[in-house]
Amino acid sequence: MPPDSSPRSTNLLADPSWRPSPRAKTLWTAQIALSWLFVFVVLLGWVVFDADRRAWQAVVAPVVLVVAALTTLVVPRWRYRVHRWEVTDEAVYSRSGWLTQESRVAPISRVQTVDTERGPLERILDLSTITVTTASSAGAVHISLLDRAVAEQTVTRLTEIAARHRGDAT
Repeated sequence: MPPDSSPRSTNLLADPSWRPSPRAKTLWTAQIALSWLFVFVVLLGWVVFDADRRAWQAVVAPVVLVVAALTTLVVPRWRYRVHRWEVTDEAVYSRSGWLTQESRVAPISRVQTVDTERGPLERILDLSTITVTTASSAGAVHISLLDRAVAEQTVTRLTEIAARHRGDAT
């Protein structure tokens, strides 16, 4: 659980301190496995209904299975190593991605709304995603896959900090 406030170096682009919930790896693994399900159904149909191409099937099927297994095992752990977030009295920080990484810093004075989202798999795993909408053309800052209690505490803290910075958020 993140502390109420964290010391931040004078470098505003320093890496955020906090990771998403460890259950984020489970969610990402499930999402990737489900995305491979369609490929496996097509592959199975090809094997069942096209007996003339057994040589190709003997090559393609193992390659697809190895790639699916690697992405399902490696990508969630890689994403977990990259994803970070932090809320301070001055800004909201986030870093996300795995192949392409994005870092975002949103000054508290620019915060307009703070929302939480919980999809079906997130509810099963008791996770939440926070969306901080700012007065920026770059879009909202997302803090993904926090334990629900941490997300609720963070939203409360962020709301209190934003209320103290009564700017016009533009």
